[in-house]
Amino acid sequence: MHTALKSFLAAAAAAVSMAASAQPFARIDTPQIDARQARQEERIDRGLARGEFTRREARMLKQGQREIARVEARAKADGRISRDEMRNLTALLDRADAQIRQWRHDRDGRRPA
Repeated sequence: MHTALKSFLAAAAAAVSMAASAQPFARIDTPQIDARQARQEERIDRGLARGEFTRREARMLKQGQREIARVEARAKADGRISRDEMRNLTALLDRADAQIRQWRHDRDGRRPA
């Protein structure tokens, strides 16, 4: 192959490589959100194992966790999480925390039917 052609191919390959690496990645790390969800899942599992929740209650709480994960995925879909989206996720996690705490310690029968 001619030297000029090799140089051209090398330059073209470098340009394609740089263009590909410049593409924004849709993956956004939300370690605080993920860590809170993991802790909540553990609390639900422990509560179920200890008899603090019925299976139905645990299923309802886990459904809430899946909803939080869906909201998080939608927030990440555009490649960034806005302040409002983060506020919404935090509020959802706060409500889930409160519900888990309330249901674990509720002994007077005011649980979901």
